[in-house]
Amino acid sequence: MTSKTQVSIIIVNWNAGAQLAHVVSSIDKYHHGLVATVIIVDNASSDDSLEQVSLLQNLSFKPMIIRNAENLGFGQACNLGATQACSHYLLFLNPDAALYSDTLPKVMTFMQNPANAMVGICGVQLLEESGHLSRSCARFPTVPGLFAHALGLDRIFPRTGHFMADWDHAKTRVVEHVIGAFFLVRTELFKDLAGFDTRFFVYLEDLDFSFRAHLTGYQSVYLADAQAFHAGGGTSNQIKARRLFYSLQSRLLYAFKHFSWLGAVVTMLATLFIEPLSRSLWALLRGSWAGLKETWIAYALLMAWLLQRLRQKIFRN
Repeated sequence: MTSKTQVSIIIVNWNAGAQLAHVVSSIDKYHHGLVATVIIVDNASSDDSLEQVSLLQNLSFKPMIIRNAENLGFGQACNLGATQACSHYLLFLNPDAALYSDTLPKVMTFMQNPANAMVGICGVQLLEESGHLSRSCARFPTVPGLFAHALGLDRIFPRTGHFMADWDHAKTRVVEHVIGAFFLVRTELFKDLAGFDTRFFVYLEDLDFSFRAHLTGYQSVYLADAQAFHAGGGTSNQIKARRLFYSLQSRLLYAFKHFSWLGAVVTMLATLFIEPLSRSLWALLRGSWAGLKETWIAYALLMAWLLQRLRQKIFRN
């Protein structure tokens, strides 16, 4: 039997180290009886992050741990965790995040208000280690916006991109998207949309979900009255070149899924032939040889992936 006032928290772990134990400890300290279950989906970690969780003393709950034999990606791991949930709400929480004392009470009070029945997704203010507020909302991508991003114009003119870096995030408002570090969803909506699209290995699976929720009439709300901690970058900092590759890969998947054919092709051409040059120039201006190297490693991975997709399509035909 599920409770309408409870939430199942799903954490996808991949070599998160001490961060995983930290977020679990924060849930234990600040759950306020609102948490039905905590589900950790481990994507074949090679570190001792799960062992650190097992060493936590006197937890008020026993986390359910799902151990994958391989790294299934973020979206697929989230979907797997959601199948084990038993509540009216799902909270996808990054291992590099943590709850504060009033995070869940404020969010659940907001979501339970009948006036907010069409709010399908809720995010909160995310505070960095320094205490600074992290910009965590975005507009749905457009072809002109992604073209501006490929040129690097959004670094100079933030309004040209889809990241809402031009907004101070100080007030509660309806937005198009809140990032997946703290991503609370109505379970019914998550099931109706068949969860995250697993073609996105990591990055933009949450944006794609927000867009599909928007098409059904549900809203995403950024709740400024509630806060959570978010270190930012997370375990993907360990693999910066591959992180960029996955980001570029997901962008192309998103474009061909949601844009017109012409828009998708323009996005792909800008991504492949303009952005590597603008990223390289930016790295050189900063004197970052590591950034330059990471850019070209990422693009080598992207080209290999595209060639593989092309070969698969040819052989299928």
